[in-house]
Amino acid sequence: MRYIDDFRRQDLALQLAAAIRNEVDPQREYRVMEFCGGHTHAIFRYGVEDLLPENVSFIHGPGCPVCVLPTGRIDSALDLLRDHDPILCSYGDLLRVPASDRRSLLTARAEGGDVRMIHSTQEALQIARENRQRQVVFFAIGFETTTPPTAVAVLQAQMEGLENFSVYCNHVLTPAAMKAILEIPTGVAGLAIDGFLGPSHVSTVIGSRPYERFARDYGKPIVIAGFEPLDVMQSARMVIAQIEEGRAEVENEYTRAVSRNGNRKAQALVAEVMQLRPEFEWRGLGSLPRSGLALRPEFACFNAELRFSMAEIHAADLRGCDCAAILRGQKKPVDCRLFGTTCTPESPMGSCMVSSEGACAAYWSYGRFRNS
Repeated sequence: MRYIDDFRRQDLALQLAAAIRNEVDPQREYRVMEFCGGHTHAIFRYGVEDLLPENVSFIHGPGCPVCVLPTGRIDSALDLLRDHDPILCSYGDLLRVPASDRRSLLTARAEGGDVRMIHSTQEALQIARENRQRQVVFFAIGFETTTPPTAVAVLQAQMEGLENFSVYCNHVLTPAAMKAILEIPTGVAGLAIDGFLGPSHVSTVIGSRPYERFARDYGKPIVIAGFEPLDVMQSARMVIAQIEEGRAEVENEYTRAVSRNGNRKAQALVAEVMQLRPEFEWRGLGSLPRSGLALRPEFACFNAELRFSMAEIHAADLRGCDCAAILRGQKKPVDCRLFGTTCTPESPMGSCMVSSEGACAAYWSYGRFRNS
């Protein structure tokens, strides 16, 4: 804990803030997209933006896996519960995300569906062991960070002969989302980005290497940032330095956890069990090529989409919800007319208010919207 506290020291934060004020050009704007929802919450929890000059602003990106899951994928899970009555397991935030007609997996549980909140893939496997007469489906979701545990669970299920266990795979890939953001034309709906804070946990798995082509091809500085307030401030300073020096490179502020090549063992596990989908739909970004993962054919017996012939559903977001534009960085939560009125954490209309990494949840939790 003491080690973490070193990255939250107020005296160092004030020194960093003073250094940044001395280094920025007062005649220009610096717009930095923090790609990870964990960064968004750190920025608002610790008031990082309040310490920086007014011409340095953060744009919230699509780095929240629960937020970017499209409505249709939850609709498919609801249909699965209705038609096949499995035990459906998933992580807590996902259960509250409203799908079509504002129904959610929690709603389905209230109606009698066997929906269980878990904290790890090992819990899902244990449920399958204890209920061999029932089908157990793990609703897998997340970026590269949570993908290796899903791969391990599939291998364990195969080894143990857990024929009642399957995975509804919704794992997605961060580089595809970054590419989609970079290809939104500058100026469209106010979107203009000067540099990126690259994700932390994702980068511990994939390393910093995958971002190098984006810095090179699109001319945008990218700094892999840790989650603590001093991490975020130092990373913003590094982005600003690149902008001032006319550079566009990948730099790694989070050296205590991230390397250039990432976790090779985790990458090998995922490659053994999963393969790229030709395309996958994202909330806010549409269908992106080679952006999602599915189980390889040799693990087809653990693929819930095949086992239950799950239909692919394309559904619109709830009317009036601006989650899609917020995930693209084109709007802030306070720009949504539902924020704080119809949409609150107790009665969420969109995924950005539900997820613990969502931008709307960050604004609400730390009261920043009250200044608007």
